[in-house]
Amino acid sequence: MSTERRTPLDRRRVADTALGLLNEVGLDGLTLRAIARELDVKAPALYWHFKDKQALLDEMATEMYRRMTAQGSPDPDGTWQEWLLAANRGLRTALLAYRDGAKVFSGSRFTGMEHAEHMEEGLRRFTAAGMTLAEAARALNTSYLYTLGFVTEEQGVQPLPGERREGFDLEERARRMAGFPLAARAGAEIFGHYDQHFEEGLALLVAGIETRYGVR
Repeated sequence: MSTERRTPLDRRRVADTALGLLNEVGLDGLTLRAIARELDVKAPALYWHFKDKQALLDEMATEMYRRMTAQGSPDPDGTWQEWLLAANRGLRTALLAYRDGAKVFSGSRFTGMEHAEHMEEGLRRFTAAGMTLAEAARALNTSYLYTLGFVTEEQGVQPLPGERREGFDLEERARRMAGFPLAARAGAEIFGHYDQHFEEGLALLVAGIETRYGVR
């Protein structure tokens, strides 16, 4: 008779296992049955912790956020611009660590309070610089949506670093769009050099916030 004791099954362990599978199977292939098989339990056991797949995605997004914040916070003495840049760079790095990471995040409801602490710090920085709370909330949310949308499109082309989906070859695209020379040449600006283009987009956001709300 085996005396081996299994690690208790809880929400955190299920989410951790699901994140481990995500890079292998992607979001579409991530089923409760596949996770249960990985955990060596029956699928109904997972329903004690998650009523459906969206509830699991909520916990996965929360765990991703926990791991992101565990890497450290932006400089407490830095400017609001430095905070915004650091926060969104950190978010992009966290999302890119997983296949379909941005899709997991999109529309998910956090189950913990880690995000509230992070949001409070950002709003404090922005309002201290002279923004109203409404302006600060808009600046914070717009930058978040920019990063989430950027990585969603980025992962649509490059599911993981080093991978590139079929159909996104820039030379082939240019040949097919030869009748539209500007659009053809723009392909490299849309579907390549993601690190550079992400930074340029963040710089545009910061400049826009400064100009719109009169804060520098």
